[in-house]
Amino acid sequence: MSVLQPTPTVAVAETSAKPVSQRRVAFATIAGTTVEWYDFFIYAQAAGLVFTHLMFEPAGQQVGLILSFASVGISFLFRPLGAFLAGHLGDRVGRRAVLVATLILMGVATTMIGLLPTYATIGVAAPLLLVLLRILQGISAGGEWGGAALMAVEHAPAHRRGLAGTYPQLGVPLGMLLAAGVFALMTGVITPGDAFLEWGWRVPFLLSFVLVLIGHFIRRSVDESPVFQEIAERKEQTSAPVAKLFRFHWPLIIVSALLFAGNNAGGYMTTGGFITAYSTNPEGPVGLDRTEVLLAVTASAAVWFVATLAAGFLSDAIGRRKTFLIGYAWLLTMAFPLFLLVNTGNIWMLTLGLSLFAIGLGLTYGPQASWYAELFPANVRFSGVSISYALGAILGGAFAPLIAQALLSATGTTLAVSTYLSIMFLIGTAAALVLQDKPGRPLGIGEQEEQEKYAVLRTSPRYQKREQEMVEV
Repeated sequence: MSVLQPTPTVAVAETSAKPVSQRRVAFATIAGTTVEWYDFFIYAQAAGLVFTHLMFEPAGQQVGLILSFASVGISFLFRPLGAFLAGHLGDRVGRRAVLVATLILMGVATTMIGLLPTYATIGVAAPLLLVLLRILQGISAGGEWGGAALMAVEHAPAHRRGLAGTYPQLGVPLGMLLAAGVFALMTGVITPGDAFLEWGWRVPFLLSFVLVLIGHFIRRSVDESPVFQEIAERKEQTSAPVAKLFRFHWPLIIVSALLFAGNNAGGYMTTGGFITAYSTNPEGPVGLDRTEVLLAVTASAAVWFVATLAAGFLSDAIGRRKTFLIGYAWLLTMAFPLFLLVNTGNIWMLTLGLSLFAIGLGLTYGPQASWYAELFPANVRFSGVSISYALGAILGGAFAPLIAQALLSATGTTLAVSTYLSIMFLIGTAAALVLQDKPGRPLGIGEQEEQEKYAVLRTSPRYQKREQEMVEV
């Protein structure tokens, strides 16, 4: 097995952005992804707290809860569509334009959910419209992450890509923290009790409109990725980037998706609303106060933020793979203690469990953007990272709350949920062991020949034949 080296005579396209530009990119990336994921997470929180009663009430408590969690997952099925569309446009017309478009789409869909009538008002049309708007959120989320990741990583110097790659990742715990915090404010202070179900739940969705305006202004102030600028100047855009990606890099897509699946399954135990719904169910074994649990989720989001940022530094020091393996080992260790702590019925033990769990989530999320960017060739990179991320979300988090609820209903114990999580973490670990890890490798189109030959599973004769076909093309 051999890995071809860059041709010495070819210039390496590396980023030379000024510090001011780096800070602007960091701020714009974090702000934009925070808004996007705030929109995504308020739906997940509302699914466990609100929609069971307001949109799916005729189905009964248990079935309604399952349907509500299914509406969380259905948007993931449309993430690949968003990834395909955004990947094609991002590799053809640029990263920045796609980011602005996805932010607007997410904001409009979220605001419309806040204005949506309930089942009691318009009947079955209410859940149908809710699912439609959730699908639009999924399309937006599918295209958002890849562009944000590349804007951050492609602007960064090689030795700081791991840290720069945490910028879009930090938007996730920040969005979760903001979503849980706003819901806690509404349930505990502004609209406690019945007022929350009457109208208070709408406020977090309507607030999205203001946040989107702010995020849109910030994102438009950032320059296009220097890697894409070079691609455009050299007219090296691929006419059909998605087709080329799947022809030559489909094994890489699959393994990269599995790398993310483990993390996403774990993340959606908290962000997908399962633990919130489980621990606040008055008929369940825990029965904690809704506002207290939301504050616990908020605290764990802060831990997730710190762990994600630390993972960026760590991945620059020891590599992406080792950071991921440490994170997955931590998650495997916490899979069973998490629910043991939740089941104590003590809010402080629940907060401790979620916070310890969040450390592993951060370690397996922080280095993802930089590792993904270093895996794919420049002129199909947007498509590659977006589609891998979207498929990983489907395999991991799409129906994790639904699966967890079904396992709980079937077995009556959270041990089944912990076992399910352990399996997902082992899958992520296996993917990390298979993927190549080359921090600092060239990202520019100037090294296209070397990048085109860089892939996973290179020991396969069938794949080596495919590589040779690619060179001839």
